[in-house]
Amino acid sequence: MEQIKEVWIADDDKSIRWMLEKAVKKDGLKVRLFSDADQLIVALKVGNPDLVLSDIRMPGTEGLDLLAHLKKEKPSTPVIIMTAYADLEKAVSSFSGGAFEYMPKPFDVSEMMSVIRRGLRNVDDVEASTEAGGIKLPEIVGSSTAMQEVFRSIGRLSGSDMTVLLTGESGTGKELVARALHRHSLRADKELVAINAAAIPKDLLESELFGHERGAFTGADARRLGRFEQANGGTLFLDEIGDMSLDLQARLLRVLASGEFYRVGGREAIVTDVRLIAATNHRLENRVDEGKFREDLLYRLNVIRMELPPLRERKTDIKNLTNYFVSTISNEINIPIKTFSLEAIRVLENFGWPGNVRQLENICRRLMVMVPGKIIELEDIPIEIRGDSVRQENRGSSDWEDAFAVWCKDWFEKNEGPLLSEAVANFESVLIKVALSLTDGRRQEAAKLIGWGRNTLTRKITELGLED
Repeated sequence: MEQIKEVWIADDDKSIRWMLEKAVKKDGLKVRLFSDADQLIVALKVGNPDLVLSDIRMPGTEGLDLLAHLKKEKPSTPVIIMTAYADLEKAVSSFSGGAFEYMPKPFDVSEMMSVIRRGLRNVDDVEASTEAGGIKLPEIVGSSTAMQEVFRSIGRLSGSDMTVLLTGESGTGKELVARALHRHSLRADKELVAINAAAIPKDLLESELFGHERGAFTGADARRLGRFEQANGGTLFLDEIGDMSLDLQARLLRVLASGEFYRVGGREAIVTDVRLIAATNHRLENRVDEGKFREDLLYRLNVIRMELPPLRERKTDIKNLTNYFVSTISNEINIPIKTFSLEAIRVLENFGWPGNVRQLENICRRLMVMVPGKIIELEDIPIEIRGDSVRQENRGSSDWEDAFAVWCKDWFEKNEGPLLSEAVANFESVLIKVALSLTDGRRQEAAKLIGWGRNTLTRKITELGLED
């Protein structure tokens, strides 16, 4: 008969212990509860849990210290860390300290039970690891669900040399994430070298990446080491890789495949050991469809992909972000810190933020300098943000949404079968017709408006019978 697994829970919050106890028992598991980590450590002398859940902040011994103790005394026991104070440092410290999972509060009970089951299934696979050593990172602020997933990914990749592709809109913090990945990697003691492929002219980018020999071209008065050589043993962060020319993409592919390259004008093969982190605000699959990006290079880069969320999808982080920015700016320019009124924060949360976190930071800089008082009020917020927020707040449901709702209701009432495929076909037909009308039938431009590649648009036109 299979032995019933036992879960130990350490949390100073009585309601959390009660909720988890109820859920764990309902799943047919044994459970022991502790109001602090010290009680659990004492119990370890005679007990042997199959899995441990621990809060980070508790009276006495904290959760990360308990984690370290468990990894020393019970290295095969999976530990799930819980915290209401979610940030990157805690997430990375948890994973690098050997935690099986990191769950920010409040969490969904069903999701927690799923993690517990997965932890119990993988008891034999949990490996001990060392703590992060208190590395201080550039601040990445975020307690939203989307950012917690980013923190988890950084934690899981700590100690890894895998190639990472960071995608997301401009201003979402791709370079900060790249630096965090480097600082928590096995190459942390080596250099992180960053280069923006879109900011350097094509003729110069090859030399920037691979270096050149003296006399390789006019003005090459001395040998110059490229970024690949500078990053040897460390990490190369290649930003805006989607804008790189096709011939340079071919050279990059060869370097990634063989670890060798030639300086411009050179005859000697240079061997390099570099971890590549690439970033782009393009959808590279669309660039492949358009013939602007090599498909084989995409496969080479797309080992681990991390999609960074736009600010409009993590609005619960805006208050914490503004607090962080005004505090940082206050220290930078030596002026008293300012705080945002509730009305001002509400307006910022309602804004669309096309420039994402970078745009929010710039607004905070502007307000810190220009607002005379200690409180940033609603009327201090720039009109372009206040106006957009008011429109968003008052807009409600737009006309097309109302019409679409009526159409869906009629369809369901007539019981004409599944709606989704019909709705998608109609939606795409309208989208294509409008885009083609705005571009006078030029498919390349219409595809760009929609966000497809030209081949995708052509295929859709044929499938939907829109050739005429």
